[in-house]
Amino acid sequence: MDIVTIHNLKKYFGRGARQVKAVDGISLSIEKGKFTAIVGASGSGKTTLLNMMGGLYEPTEGTVIVDGVDLSGLTEEQLTVFRRRKVGFVFQDYNLVPELTIKENILFPLGLDDSQPDEVFFEEIIRALGLRDKLEQYPYMLSGGGQQRAAIARALITKPAVILADEPTGSFDAKTSQNVAGLLKMTTEAFHQTLIMITHNLELAQLADRVIRLQDGRIAV
Repeated sequence: MDIVTIHNLKKYFGRGARQVKAVDGISLSIEKGKFTAIVGASGSGKTTLLNMMGGLYEPTEGTVIVDGVDLSGLTEEQLTVFRRRKVGFVFQDYNLVPELTIKENILFPLGLDDSQPDEVFFEEIIRALGLRDKLEQYPYMLSGGGQQRAAIARALITKPAVILADEPTGSFDAKTSQNVAGLLKMTTEAFHQTLIMITHNLELAQLADRVIRLQDGRIAV
């Protein structure tokens, strides 16, 4: 079963001679419960494509359907609710709130939706990610790897339809990168999540069930 379906997706920036075709006619499907890596050189369109899957960018043309929802038919308010309930984001720079404890950061998306945490699921996540003794600490007290583990937990807590990871290991050394990518793979398998990760690291991409290579805004054959 496909969780994401994209048809003839385009995203152009600028006009005329200065127009940049960041994504230029991509069609693909992402299978539910699988780990998909999207690779390509800088400027190949990876982040733009991921942002359209997450409803952060409006396409110039084409459609994005996530968990049966056609994003082109949503208002900005509906897109906000969609992102909160259906998408878990993991960014390179973590995006943790410095004034909140690690536990508060993890539960933050649920509070935005006035939802109560599934305590059993919460315990499973923090155990899987080794965060039990970090919950009352603040982001600055954790290493980069520890902060990224907290960001992964935050992405998982709402049980989203899809997790979108944008270069989640880009600022780490090789060992930490392997550890974080391994954790992403492990947690998505353990909790039956769909993970789409963009990376320039071909070695990490090999952990995925499927690798999609982009070049000049298109899928490279």
